[in-house]
Amino acid sequence: MKGTKKNGSTAQSAGNRNSINYIRITKRMGATAQIVRDRQLYYMLIPFFIWYILMYYMPMYGIQIAFKDYKPLKGITASEWVGIKHFINFFQSPYCWRVIRNTILINIFSIITVFPLTIIFALLLNELRSKRFKTIVQTASYLPHFISTVIVVGLVISILSPTAGIINMVRDIFGAERIYFLAKPEYFRTIYITMGGWQGIGFGAIIYTSALCSIDGYLYEAARIDGAGRFKQFLHVTIPGIMPTIAIMLIMRIGNLMSLGMESIILLYQPITYETADVISSYVYRVGLESATPQYSFAAAVGLFEGVVSLVLVLLANKFSKAVTETSLF
Repeated sequence: MKGTKKNGSTAQSAGNRNSINYIRITKRMGATAQIVRDRQLYYMLIPFFIWYILMYYMPMYGIQIAFKDYKPLKGITASEWVGIKHFINFFQSPYCWRVIRNTILINIFSIITVFPLTIIFALLLNELRSKRFKTIVQTASYLPHFISTVIVVGLVISILSPTAGIINMVRDIFGAERIYFLAKPEYFRTIYITMGGWQGIGFGAIIYTSALCSIDGYLYEAARIDGAGRFKQFLHVTIPGIMPTIAIMLIMRIGNLMSLGMESIILLYQPITYETADVISSYVYRVGLESATPQYSFAAAVGLFEGVVSLVLVLLANKFSKAVTETSLF
């Protein structure tokens, strides 16, 4: 037994020495030598870089459409240069401030409601002691994220149907008037945010659950030794432990303040609800593709405006977070 322990200790010491030597050699090696040594790992990144260049960088060539009177038959290069004409037309459009207002309001209401609910849901999951029950709840909450948007919208339309919808059937039982919710502009934002929350809270909680798992258990043990109860452990260990993750996710949400997926909006809204439902992305889709005479350049200008504002918001939110919490994306 003594010989076995001695051999084990010797092997461990040898392993530690090898690790130290590896670190020293790596520090002495130049960047080129390290790349050559780890070339097989870098080869695995090649497909990712190719995909990223093809899908994200090459399309940037088309940004110039926003500054031209683009004609498909002429092509991008031969189309007439008009400068910022389309940006001016957008800001002078009667729909400009409506779509900007709707986009910002829906995102702000979503941040106020869905963002904290996602964190709360992750914290509640973390407090569950039954592993089996926790797995069931996690699985059930993740599933809506993988359901097609078309199916989710179809469920919402069925539930809110003025004739066969369960909500109106309940209202009818209690003698209340049936309401066609999807035709009422004042209900659209609530419906959209509720649908998005139901579909995304479970999946969004994965990030915070991972952050909770990374908190050192010794911190909780030290807090208990100091006499801290569950609530004080939550305030002084759990919340500070996930605060960097919360800050990063909030920066990303603020960066998307001017962006909103058009799929759900287009499937849910109607001309009668445009006043509160029409957002930048749906407006771009309608003007750029659905109109009798598609305005490609105008739609590109609006999309570019959205992207630039989103970039500015990310930079400002990142700078503010770095100054206040010392946590930032870059």
